[in-house]
Amino acid sequence: MQTVIDSSIGFSREDWQRGYASLKQEFDYWIDEIEGIIPSDLHGTLFRNGPGLLDVNGKRLHHPFDGDGMICAISFKEGRAHFRNRFVRTEGYLREQSAGRILYRGVFGTQKPGGWLANAFDFRLKNIANTHVIYWGGKLLALWEAAEPHRLDPSTLETLGLDDLDGILQPGEAFAAHPRIDPACDRTNGEPCLVNFSIKSGLSSTFKIYEFNPLGQLVSTYDRVVPGFAFVHDFVITPNYCIFFQNPVRFNPLPYAIGLQSAGQCITFHPEQPTRIVLIPRPPGNQGQTMDEQPAPQTRPTGKPGAVTFEVLSGFVFHHANAFEQGNQLVIDSICYASLPTVEPDADYRETDFDALAPGQLWRFRLDLDTGAVQRQSLESRCCEFPAVHPNHVGRPYRYTYLAAAHAPSGNAPNQAILKVDMESNQRQIWSAAPRGFVGEPVFLPRSGTAEDDGWLLALVFDAACDRSSVVILDARDLNRGPVARLHLKHHVPYGLHGSFTPQWFMD
Repeated sequence: MQTVIDSSIGFSREDWQRGYASLKQEFDYWIDEIEGIIPSDLHGTLFRNGPGLLDVNGKRLHHPFDGDGMICAISFKEGRAHFRNRFVRTEGYLREQSAGRILYRGVFGTQKPGGWLANAFDFRLKNIANTHVIYWGGKLLALWEAAEPHRLDPSTLETLGLDDLDGILQPGEAFAAHPRIDPACDRTNGEPCLVNFSIKSGLSSTFKIYEFNPLGQLVSTYDRVVPGFAFVHDFVITPNYCIFFQNPVRFNPLPYAIGLQSAGQCITFHPEQPTRIVLIPRPPGNQGQTMDEQPAPQTRPTGKPGAVTFEVLSGFVFHHANAFEQGNQLVIDSICYASLPTVEPDADYRETDFDALAPGQLWRFRLDLDTGAVQRQSLESRCCEFPAVHPNHVGRPYRYTYLAAAHAPSGNAPNQAILKVDMESNQRQIWSAAPRGFVGEPVFLPRSGTAEDDGWLLALVFDAACDRSSVVILDARDLNRGPVARLHLKHHVPYGLHGSFTPQWFMD
């Protein structure tokens, strides 16, 4: 049954803005203020990453994505929960905190004081480690897609330093911030496999893919070259493919080089160009090879290891929900935008005009591998982002996806609700924190049952009424119940990006 919410309950810009205050303190405490009951079978640690500092000594950053990474760990055991947060002590963070001023140009618009002369020909990138955090192969890694990961102590969140993944990465080599975990991979004898990538972009772009077994050991790596500039944050996998959306953007390095604009501001969207869907086969035994692109159509992998491309109407994709193979077709579900919003040099991100921007919506793309045809279908028109699925269904046919979503069924607005979409019945369930609550990415935790939606959803929710955040636990089977438990923190947590859950319990 679909939940009905009074769409007249809106949000105020002032409430939304309050979630963009820096959190400069680091905390370590048991969460004692709890509504409801923490499920007894909830055991492990939710790690979450996002920009914790939105200013340096009072000087505001131009964009939140330029903020220093702060890791939160919410640990669950025997019906109790513990909170800890700590900044990733990157080299840039330590230098700027010591100097008390901005020393680096940000990718998304932050410039050093002093105008263009102070920024010209300064190509140093500050590894801000602020996008994702994963525990894999016995390592806790804070990810930022333009450089190496930082390794952290999972018990204390102490920064241990840059991690080259046992010599796999060269100094400064990128490791993307949105890995996927194949639940059963033939390269790891049916065990889970972590798949990630890096991109070197220019007139052509090289996609480098890494696959790791549960011990964190590299089992496969391969390169593919495709024409054109690639600006990619996320990708999806199936047992036979890695799938990327090459958005129709171009990069003009001149304003960046002479100090007038940041790198992100030099990326422009071209709506007259199609979006290209790049399929890179995952055949075993292709370690270290580099192959040029092959045009679509092409059938499923037949020993040809090159990339396969399809074209679809222009749009921009940050995040995908899932993908799966169905006969001679590939099905990809993604959050699509009509265009890439520009980051203007004099704009204030806190004054975003939501009505002037097209919302992100869930779309399905069906690719025919025999004919090269692409079908496009709207799955959810509500403004939404940060999709999550059952981990055992990653790259496989699935029924349910969970998203952070707007409260109102139409228009563009901040995420204030958690939405469940049933792909089979086309039914919806929604839990909303409106009018004064704002939600982050939902993380799905399976239970021991066999049903695909048998699990818990965890999300951080900022409550502008009290300037505090809470950890909300929802029953993924029935969002209509409302929160099973709401764990009130002693402070707010700035709006974040991505997180992950591990069944391990870490306490120093």
